[in-house]
Amino acid sequence: MRPIRHLIQERPWLGWALFAATVVVVFLVGLFGASIMERRGEARIAYQMTKPLPEWEPRNEVWGENFPREFETYKATLDTTFRSKYAGSSWRDILADDPRNVILWAGYAFSRDYAQARGHYHAIRDIRNTLRTNVPQPATCWTCKSTDVPRVMAKIGIENYYKGKWEDLGSEIVNPIGCQDCHDPKTMNLRITRPALAEALERQGKDITKATHQEMRSLVCAQCHVEYYFKGPGKYLTFPWDNGFSPDEMEAYYDGVEHVDFVHALSKAPIVKAQHPDYELYMTGTHAERGVSCADCHMPYKSEGGVKFTNHKIASPLENIAGSCQVCHRESEATLTKNVNDRQDRVKELLLLSEDALARTHIEAKFAWEKGATEAEMKPILQLIRHAQWRWDWVSAANGVGFHSPNVALRTLGTSIQKSQEAHAEIVRLLAKKGYTDRIPLPDISTKEKAQKYIGLDMKKLEADKKEWAAKTLPAWDEAAKKRQGSLESY
Repeated sequence: MRPIRHLIQERPWLGWALFAATVVVVFLVGLFGASIMERRGEARIAYQMTKPLPEWEPRNEVWGENFPREFETYKATLDTTFRSKYAGSSWRDILADDPRNVILWAGYAFSRDYAQARGHYHAIRDIRNTLRTNVPQPATCWTCKSTDVPRVMAKIGIENYYKGKWEDLGSEIVNPIGCQDCHDPKTMNLRITRPALAEALERQGKDITKATHQEMRSLVCAQCHVEYYFKGPGKYLTFPWDNGFSPDEMEAYYDGVEHVDFVHALSKAPIVKAQHPDYELYMTGTHAERGVSCADCHMPYKSEGGVKFTNHKIASPLENIAGSCQVCHRESEATLTKNVNDRQDRVKELLLLSEDALARTHIEAKFAWEKGATEAEMKPILQLIRHAQWRWDWVSAANGVGFHSPNVALRTLGTSIQKSQEAHAEIVRLLAKKGYTDRIPLPDISTKEKAQKYIGLDMKKLEADKKEWAAKTLPAWDEAAKKRQGSLESY
């Protein structure tokens, strides 16, 4: 190989080209270094605490004085315009969309009112307005709705908090879900503020204080996006994870402690009402297996100037596919959306089939009681209905229409349908013994109104009662909140 100096002597222009290239490289390296220093400086300024925060500061706007980027993105959860095929942040009347739910929750407050959850900033408004809280409820129902909850727990004690009444704490619980639910005010590290999660993991032999930062990016969500029940007369918030996260393991737990959320008004089956087992379903899926956290998809990182921060507009990844899905997946937005919808379509198909089977079975069980069935004859049938409904609800109540773990969701719905069919067959045999062999008559439940009328709900009276309660109660709550400088921004 000829020395480069010989090439330069033969081609003088080559020397000038090398010189120019060197100048450009040096300039770009210098520019890059300066940019790094500038951005580090911006980041230090951005995360410098300008106002110290108390241990249990519930007001999100106060946190926002220190962290304006995070606060502004979090306030965007007020936006309710996004609607995906099955969910999103916009308001939907789920009972009107699917009246079978009214039948499945007959005898429970969910048959009165059940709507699609909106953004976190609407949490206080929505729980105040729902017809589900127009009946006596424990204070435990506030637990996942407000940053005031840890403050009140610290003030009166955890057990005393759970023992209280929902209405008694209305003047205390006014700030919506937010910053201090998940962050330590001194270090900004992620932390757990709801004891039920730490207690559930401890019973599994796990120490939550040893969780990694990536694990915490899911665990802070698991404080609330889980299945739970109110244990004992003290209504102590408890996660049924002692046997594991799967629907079968949780079902075995509930059967073991003989827990019942409500007795069905039609079938008299002892029902367990699933809440929103998002974390449990996620834990059985591909993303959890590969170490992807909830925040990676629902709160993706965002860059602004020299600062990289977490986008606190907690929302469906379909609203921000580029920031969420395409960080890992290189397909187009159209392809990724289709992938999601295809999986959800399959789950939804089985979900509706399971609802059909369950609603019919509840009505048939009611008919069997009317024909003289005894408790002893009905007991095994009611257990089948209990298990069928639990498995349907385990999928139905979770957000995402099964997307977090489609295989487990489909299998769970399949076993729900199987158990409903077994219950149906047993009812037919029982009726035959009673001398009835004709078709069991089924009512028209094609609309929310018809279904509610069938189960005996007087919705006009319920709505009038709620309106009267709100006029009498909410002004006093709001006045007490203002005296404590609580936040009423979301109203």
